Amino acid sequence: MSSLDVSQGVCALVPGLQHWLENAFFTVRIVDAQSPREREDRRVLLATEIGHATHRDILINLIDGLPSLVPAANGLPARVAFGLEDMGFAFALIAELARPAAVPAVGDAGSTRLMTLAGRVARSDATVLIQGDTGTGKEGMARFLHAQSGRVTRDFIAVNCAALPETMMEAMLFGHKKGSFTGAANASEGLFLAADGGTLFLDEIAELPLSLQAKLLRALQEGEVLPVGATHPVPVNVRIIAACNRNLAAEVAAGRFREDLYWRLNVMPLELRPLAERPGDIAAIAAAMLLRQQDAFVWPTAAALEKLTGHVWPGNARELGNVLQRAVVLRDGDRIDADDLHITGAPQLRIVEQVLAPADPIRLRDVAHNSKLEAVRAALRETDGHRAAAARKLGISERTLRYRLAEMRERAAA
Repeated sequence: MSSLDVSQGVCALVPGLQHWLENAFFTVRIVDAQSPREREDRRVLLATEIGHATHRDILINLIDGLPSLVPAANGLPARVAFGLEDMGFAFALIAELARPAAVPAVGDAGSTRLMTLAGRVARSDATVLIQGDTGTGKEGMARFLHAQSGRVTRDFIAVNCAALPETMMEAMLFGHKKGSFTGAANASEGLFLAADGGTLFLDEIAELPLSLQAKLLRALQEGEVLPVGATHPVPVNVRIIAACNRNLAAEVAAGRFREDLYWRLNVMPLELRPLAERPGDIAAIAAAMLLRQQDAFVWPTAAALEKLTGHVWPGNARELGNVLQRAVVLRDGDRIDADDLHITGAPQLRIVEQVLAPADPIRLRDVAHNSKLEAVRAALRETDGHRAAAARKLGISERTLRYRLAEMRERAAA
């Protein structure tokens, strides 16, 4: 975990911030703003504590007006001003401003537990298999594993196996000798040797043909590769992280993937859940994406954040990015409001199954509505029933949460 200092004044003014930061994979230390500090320490301070701040810090100010962000510049720290209505997104923004580049944006307690496990896995040299739907952040997890490993000073090389020309896959992975095939005017070391000493990330591993899977298995078992056209293998020291958006065990059962390679890859399995199952991450990822926009930072309203949290996200983070990018361009006002979010896409039936009786007709408005109630249930479970904390986690007001709870009670009584 990354450590982050929070002043006693901040904790007194916005006590929910510590809980959010801990869910965002930070180890929070409560400090006096005037206490001595290490050069690289980063602190969250009140705007009135600016005299004790450095350019690395984040100053916050609780106000009644519109929220604002002033990025760090000219030796001054970043400044975030917000009111109670915007507190949910402001917490996500503060966490994102402090987040190290190699750590994925998270805000959900379940994601933090997975990141903690991944940090332990990273310190070994074991092969890792990351599985999850498209857009759930598999490459981001792979980069995190590399950054937390002893190989961080060496190269991280990512390759999408689905994008490799089938006729060139072997040469691109293992290298080739000059003249070994038509067009091979020069020798090439290949991706395995390019990543020597570091990490090779093989995304969409299920797309490799069976013939190449056998050669990959040998490379993993023997720690050596045989370039195309070569007669002697070349030793290589590389850590493999593989990823797949399909169930690789099912691919084995269907005969499309070698069982022995599957077990060689599945030493340390990590499963990334769909975005709809980790609503706490939505505000965190949204903050990260909005900070990357070229123009001035655009704040979403509490209603917009509630709409984002209630959607089922069949396209996961990629869909979220598209929705936010359209909203930034097409918004009617200075902020992103709920009506600016043009959300499309098919609902996820597994969520319908959780919240609708089997005999109920499946209508789109039922899916969207019931997914919101499921998000409320999840937030209450993760905060042990603490309503204020659950509201902050969902990015909605406590009044809106009370409305949702009343609705759930009415449904239960019906």
